[in-house]
Amino acid sequence: MSEVIRVLVVDDHRVVRDGLEQLLRTAPDLELVGTAANGEEAVRFVEQDPVDVVLMDLSMPVLDGVQATRQIKAANGGTRIVILTSFGEHGRIVDALDAGADGYLLKHADPQEIFSAIRAAAAGGAPLDPQVARTLLSSRTSGPVAGDQLTAREREVLDLVANGLANKQIARKLGISERTVKAHLTSVFQRIGVTDRTQAALWARKHLD
Repeated sequence: MSEVIRVLVVDDHRVVRDGLEQLLRTAPDLELVGTAANGEEAVRFVEQDPVDVVLMDLSMPVLDGVQATRQIKAANGGTRIVILTSFGEHGRIVDALDAGADGYLLKHADPQEIFSAIRAAAAGGAPLDPQVARTLLSSRTSGPVAGDQLTAREREVLDLVANGLANKQIARKLGISERTVKAHLTSVFQRIGVTDRTQAALWARKHLD
């Protein structure tokens, strides 16, 4: 990655793209290299002109942000993707992280938060909006749950743990990052009320079909 962080903005609203374009031009270490109005345009852009960080909206026509994130990550895992959206629901967040998103911001973020998130993602971090972090934590601390209350992805990860797979093997099998596997396991452990992989495996054998 060069000293200047190359950024692609993806959003179906022209006013949002224009606003982010003007904003990014005020940061000397960030270079706006292009904009896209939907996920398909974003995928095509990155294929032709690799970037360091993509600011990705979720709800877009043609190809949404989750699918675009998955395709970009599959083709170029080194591209960092920060979701920038109005949606803060648990399901949306988990879907984006499952697809390989490296960070998740809400559109009420102020300019410095956006700058910091881009820089953190480019450096290998995982920036999360505080409200998003609270949403994830609240879902993890609500007490033990039944197997059918876990998300589909959580059940997949837990089932693979029960079959003895390591995080790296789980990541490879599901096409997600090890960081995302760890995030799911942290969530699962807290949601089912266990503290380690052995207990989780025993719980899975008892409660999962």
